[in-house]
Amino acid sequence: MLAKHDLSLKDILHSKRANLYYLEHCRVMVKDGRVVFYEAAKDENRYWNIPIANTTVILLGNGTSITQAAVRLLCGASVMFGFSGGGGTPLLAGTDTKKPSDIEWLLPQSEYRPTEYLQQWLRFWFDANKRLQIAKYFQEQRLAYLAKVWKEDKTLRSYDFGLDEMSLEKAFKQYHNEFGAMPDVNKLLLLEARLTTALYAFAASRTKQNGFTRNHDPKETDIANQFLNHGNYLAYGLAATCLWVLGIPHGFAVMHGKTRRGALVFDVADLIKDAIVLPNAFIAAHEGDKEQEFRQRCLQAFTQHEALDFMFDCVQAAAIKGASL
Repeated sequence: MLAKHDLSLKDILHSKRANLYYLEHCRVMVKDGRVVFYEAAKDENRYWNIPIANTTVILLGNGTSITQAAVRLLCGASVMFGFSGGGGTPLLAGTDTKKPSDIEWLLPQSEYRPTEYLQQWLRFWFDANKRLQIAKYFQEQRLAYLAKVWKEDKTLRSYDFGLDEMSLEKAFKQYHNEFGAMPDVNKLLLLEARLTTALYAFAASRTKQNGFTRNHDPKETDIANQFLNHGNYLAYGLAATCLWVLGIPHGFAVMHGKTRRGALVFDVADLIKDAIVLPNAFIAAHEGDKEQEFRQRCLQAFTQHEALDFMFDCVQAAAIKGASL
């Protein structure tokens, strides 16, 4: 019965799936052949269905548990899941909890992964110059996606997010002129950090949060920083899903350190973070969003701007491009 059920669950491509869940204070289980989560109540238990065939990632936060039967069905549907702290951060499953910045996921093991893209990836990955070229390709795609999203998104336009602002336009032109000439990944990372700093300053000024300083500490009390951390983890979930579906291990990074766990997840997540997570974090902080409201804001933007589709397109194109270098 399970094998028959699995066949029907593969109808929706991961790049087209709509749902990403963060759950807390509930139990995930199987009821009447469906994966559900329920909360205990005085009068009766309340159950909600999880449409696993249309789900990419499930984050299990504080006070959650999951049954073996539910894990079996999730794996059969190729749903990625992990255990996290409150609000989705830090991600705990498979990591040393003393290093919450290290990203590891519990991966579904119900089927073999494809080999096509991994083999293409390995054709260039052991050559530092070729890795650098793919890193620059990622930067090109990242900037193009940011320009597209900021031009199309009504919420961002209402806050006057645009690349025509003088200081930001200058920073982008400088980045375009310089990143192609960077001789190695370390210098490219430094240049990228300067651009990201300019984006933080621009977003802070547009949302009247002057004096903002980026802080990655999960215990940071500044709301914009909290939302940035939270939204980045959602982006990591999409990136991890993309790489798992394509069968490319997280260790074969092109930008972040080769020995850093989950480094390629960071590379792929960076394709969309500045375009979607960064501006929405500042806007949500300015509008006084609660954590759940910000999370919904991000997920809606991911869907609206086809973030997961974009990740798949970029990684697939990078593999093909790298193999031909």
